[in-house]
Amino acid sequence: MAMQQQEDRPRWKPGPAARMHQFSYSDPAELFVSNAWRGTRHSMAYRKFETAAEAIRYAVEELPARRMIGTILEVNERRHSHNEIKALYENSAYPLCRHSRKSDHAA
Repeated sequence: MAMQQQEDRPRWKPGPAARMHQFSYSDPAELFVSNAWRGTRHSMAYRKFETAAEAIRYAVEELPARRMIGTILEVNERRHSHNEIKALYENSAYPLCRHSRKSDHAA
């Protein structure tokens, strides 16, 4: 019976990579930037962008690297972690020109 239950379960669940195929860089986005590095655990800064591509560019190129951890991108009521934000930026479908990261000295 245990073997039968295992066979009835789905063997594959779509992960972050599969969700990226359905991702729309042109949709509006919200970025919740972690302020944890300042010593406040649950403090988040909020910023709204016209497109997800602009939000991703801002997160990867403008934010100091230490602030990326805990940062959340929300597009179409789906949340994406800092690792997913980086993957979306590196994806060949990313529509904007990539630039080098700003200095991490500015907070």
